[in-house]
Amino acid sequence: MTSSLPKAFTLVTALQKVKGAQALWNTKNPEKVAQAYTSDCIWRNRDQFFAGHDAIVGFLQNKWSRENGYRLRKELFAFQDNRIAVQFWYEFHDEAGQWFRCYGLEDWTFDMESGKMRKRMMSGNDVPIRAEERWFPESVADVDSVPITEQHW
Repeated sequence: MTSSLPKAFTLVTALQKVKGAQALWNTKNPEKVAQAYTSDCIWRNRDQFFAGHDAIVGFLQNKWSRENGYRLRKELFAFQDNRIAVQFWYEFHDEAGQWFRCYGLEDWTFDMESGKMRKRMMSGNDVPIRAEERWFPESVADVDSVPITEQHW
């Protein structure tokens, strides 16, 4: 996710960014994920506002210590110039074993010189689900292979 980009995204480069981010986040490695963002990147994640690598790493460490079994899928929603909008779904369970699916949207702005994201705004809603309702169980090797119907888009 960190190579120099043309002045504006194309369909191909926007899709590459989205799927690259999906793969990176599914590593659940906060230090590795943070490298995809500028050192002063601005984030809004639901009701939390922060900026910079240290804050990003801390946020992700906390997130993934609570969200067990985390698996994510991202899809390109729209793009223009140096911005991308993403729709995503991820599943996780809490310490009590209750599964959730988060339905969300992200608004990304990139520094086109570095290829890194300089702003990430996220809105999401966690919906409790039963284990048998999961889309992305461990038995699914590729989260992109799961059909997601229009009612969930």
